[in-house]
Amino acid sequence: MSQATPYPITDRNVPTRSKERAAYDRESVHAILDEGYLCHLGFVRDGAPVVLPTLYARIGERLYVHGSTGSRPLRGAGQDAGLPVCLTVTLVDGLVLARSAFHHSINYRSVVVHGTAYQVTDPKERALALDAVVDHIVPGRADDSRRADARELAATAVVRLDLTEVSAKIRTGGPNDDEADLALPYWSGVVPVTEHRGTPAPAADLDPTIALPGYLSTER
Repeated sequence: MSQATPYPITDRNVPTRSKERAAYDRESVHAILDEGYLCHLGFVRDGAPVVLPTLYARIGERLYVHGSTGSRPLRGAGQDAGLPVCLTVTLVDGLVLARSAFHHSINYRSVVVHGTAYQVTDPKERALALDAVVDHIVPGRADDSRRADARELAATAVVRLDLTEVSAKIRTGGPNDDEADLALPYWSGVVPVTEHRGTPAPAADLDPTIALPGYLSTER
């Protein structure tokens, strides 16, 4: 499907507030998904809502989520009907401090995906998905580590969620103070928030002759 084709607008992917912040173009959605790596997977279990944090990776128009075969939601995704889910990813870019407590906010980029998750059983697709999850977190790592053996694969589940009912929501800019509050003696503005990866620390039992991989170099 063309990158220029937006995701369809549905009853479920239109936000109830600040609709002007919603985006349905694939470029915006993919950029957010590719920058993040932690998602929250929501589903209903025994009539009650459950939300689990987990890792994911995007391959084209599909998201792959990894977990344990002992996980009840992942077992549910293995049924023919699949598992109805809602998956979210959020990136925080700034803390927005207004003069009034009511107008405090955050600058963020988020994606919400509605759909049905299915367990991946094809060995080639599973291997591709597991490599993608590892490389999504640290690019280049899949080829620089031992891949899962038969016992580990038996304990690992992978579910697939197609990107069909999707929306992004983005807030940028400063605080929206009321005009009547502009003269108040309180600081107002934005505190930027960025992700920073520190210097890699070797494991205590690492062979000292093993050099730091280039993909972990802070000088890249």
